[in-house]
Amino acid sequence: MIIDELNRKILVFDGAMGTMLQSAGLKTGGLPEVYNITHPEVVENIHRQYIESGADVITANTFQANRLKLKDSGYTVEEIIKSGIEIAKSSGAKYTALDIGPLGQLMEPMGTMTFDEAYELYKEQVVCAEKYGADVILFETMSDLLEVKAAVLAAKENTSLPIFVTMTFQEDGRTFVGCDPISCAITLSGIGVDALGVNCSLGPNELIKTVEELIKYSKVPVMVQPNAGLPRIEDEKTVYDITAKEYTEAVKKMVDMGVRIVGGCCGTTPEFIKKLSDDVKGVQPKETEPFNISAVCSGTQTVILDNKLSVIGERINPTGKKVLKERLRQQDFAYIIGEAISQTENGADILDVNTGLPEIDEVKTLTRAVKEIQAVTSVPLQIDSSDPKAIESAVRVYNGKPIINSVNGKQESMDAVLPIAKKYGAAVVALLLDESGIPKTAKERLEVAFKIVKEANSYGIRNEDILIDCLVLTASAQQDIVIETINAIKLVKVNIKGVKTVLGVSNVSFGLPRREILNSVFLAAASGAGLDTAIINPLSEDMMKAVYAFRVLNNQDRDAKFYIERFSQVNDDNAVNNKKGSDNKEKSLKELIIEGRKDEAAEKTKELLNEMDSLKIIDDYFVPALDVVGERYEKGTIFLPQLMQSAEAVKNGFNVLKDFMDKKGEKTKSKGEVILATVKGDIHDIGKNIAKMLLENYGYTVIDLGKDVPIETVVDEAVKRDIKLIGLSALMTTTVKSMKDTITALRATGKDFKIMVGGAVLNEEYVEFVG
Repeated sequence: MIIDELNRKILVFDGAMGTMLQSAGLKTGGLPEVYNITHPEVVENIHRQYIESGADVITANTFQANRLKLKDSGYTVEEIIKSGIEIAKSSGAKYTALDIGPLGQLMEPMGTMTFDEAYELYKEQVVCAEKYGADVILFETMSDLLEVKAAVLAAKENTSLPIFVTMTFQEDGRTFVGCDPISCAITLSGIGVDALGVNCSLGPNELIKTVEELIKYSKVPVMVQPNAGLPRIEDEKTVYDITAKEYTEAVKKMVDMGVRIVGGCCGTTPEFIKKLSDDVKGVQPKETEPFNISAVCSGTQTVILDNKLSVIGERINPTGKKVLKERLRQQDFAYIIGEAISQTENGADILDVNTGLPEIDEVKTLTRAVKEIQAVTSVPLQIDSSDPKAIESAVRVYNGKPIINSVNGKQESMDAVLPIAKKYGAAVVALLLDESGIPKTAKERLEVAFKIVKEANSYGIRNEDILIDCLVLTASAQQDIVIETINAIKLVKVNIKGVKTVLGVSNVSFGLPRREILNSVFLAAASGAGLDTAIINPLSEDMMKAVYAFRVLNNQDRDAKFYIERFSQVNDDNAVNNKKGSDNKEKSLKELIIEGRKDEAAEKTKELLNEMDSLKIIDDYFVPALDVVGERYEKGTIFLPQLMQSAEAVKNGFNVLKDFMDKKGEKTKSKGEVILATVKGDIHDIGKNIAKMLLENYGYTVIDLGKDVPIETVVDEAVKRDIKLIGLSALMTTTVKSMKDTITALRATGKDFKIMVGGAVLNEEYVEFVG
């Protein structure tokens, strides 16, 4: 078994298939996977070169072998994968990996690909992997944690093969859509991959910091397959900037840090793998000691629950909330989105999401609520339901590692919820009640805690992923035992190592006046007793004052940085300091766009048409909002999902303007026409499509020529339309030459074209090269 090898030696994967196929005659833009059928001897020869260089694992030539990429190839997924695995095995590989790359489309909410659609596409591939004898499934060059989750679940639920995953991180330490190494490590470790790591994008020296982070947090072996340094142009050919010796020295440093699986990506020829294999031969894998943290995350943000009082926003829960109940019945998610945004702005670290009403379809509603909220905020979520089916449906499509609220000490509850938490790698809230109800004393509650923790451990759930809820009773009805909750927290913290504690604080004041007073004092007492997470209303200034003050007093807010930031402008201690607004304040169109509130942006645009013309709305609201969003995206305070939601909000507003103008018989004025095209030989268009959406939202008309566009098509369209601005995209190093040739042809017309270029591979040197 390939997994057994990881404890005995450093496992060596092969190097770049694309680089070798191009050297063997693969034309720019050709599908490498088709060579499995048209030129099997070429593919087998490449595999043999890597085996002779010392590779333990050969990756089949199947990176793009999915139904979307192969639809015009004349071959089926099964044909390509069958031949790819058979060639790899016949070449003499010790182990064969089915190589699977991203699907090439953005997942919801950024794009249109649904979780279930992605799952089915990956299922088709992984079933073939097992059917034709692959030893391991390798998902590589991934950017979106949600897409990875769909892929991994497809593999785990339909095969028994080991699963390795590598994501592609940029120089800022995040993937294209904003995933960071910690979120990657804790999510993928949680859903049960056998190894995780990083490949492509950068050379080994540039990836060392990312690899350090992965090793700190990964519970499974770490894998690394960098590029052969950074690409550059030499004699109009793409070459890489480090030698096999330099490459190996850098990768060896990672092995010394604890990396157990090595290999190569773009530019790494058999020479690189030979040097790497020779240098790691006989090296004993280093035992790593990943941080044993309590943490939850979204696809772009991790919240570590250790050594800090964290806030879980309670407002998305219909209990006692008439307006929310009515909106849920109407399936009006705009209200829920507004609550999510306002709680995040006011300091919530995590958001509780509960849509439990007996008269609605909770499975459908909770799942949609999770999707809608994750589209507009990056904070992690707590999935809150008493229905295991609703919990699993929502957790399944959740991007990251959530909290499940909740399980209790009843055997029926533990049997239903704990398997879900384990399968999806979620943290879980444990309520200290059982068949006998809520125990009166702290000691009795501790016994229930022991029982739940023991059962959770039997499923392989760590203490660090359990949040013990000692249960808050109402001071109005059970005053004599309210303090037992505080006592129970102390007992849990002393007697059960690693677990975290959580309370729904506001229950204590039910039925009494001036509830905020009791709530904030009770929160302070519970925090002093060892409370880790508080489910409260972040829009309550009294509650948030208690949180920020406790963090200072307990040395959690070093130098009182966040306390000063929040309260330095307030002169009156009684002043309401909801600087960022509340749910009662009507938002401007600009704010709605910045927050990505699509439906409300459309409604607000309709209102504004009663008092101003279309162009003024665009100039005064659309463009300034997108400018703010763009600045935040560049600074890394928001990521691609939030950027795309804001773009969608503007798109909805534009549709309103267009309908209005059409009814008046007028045409929406364009700021000008722009041509966009992915250059000849390149079939990737995610980046181009994002650029198209943003340009259209700024008021430009985009002529999208598509992907793999011939040079003459770009030139003819530009000349015919007298275009002023042309955008060209190239993802691959091999198609940068095609970009240069397209620009050269455009310049040769003598027209004054402005040209912008984009694509993952482009750096300053390439920009200069293409002109």
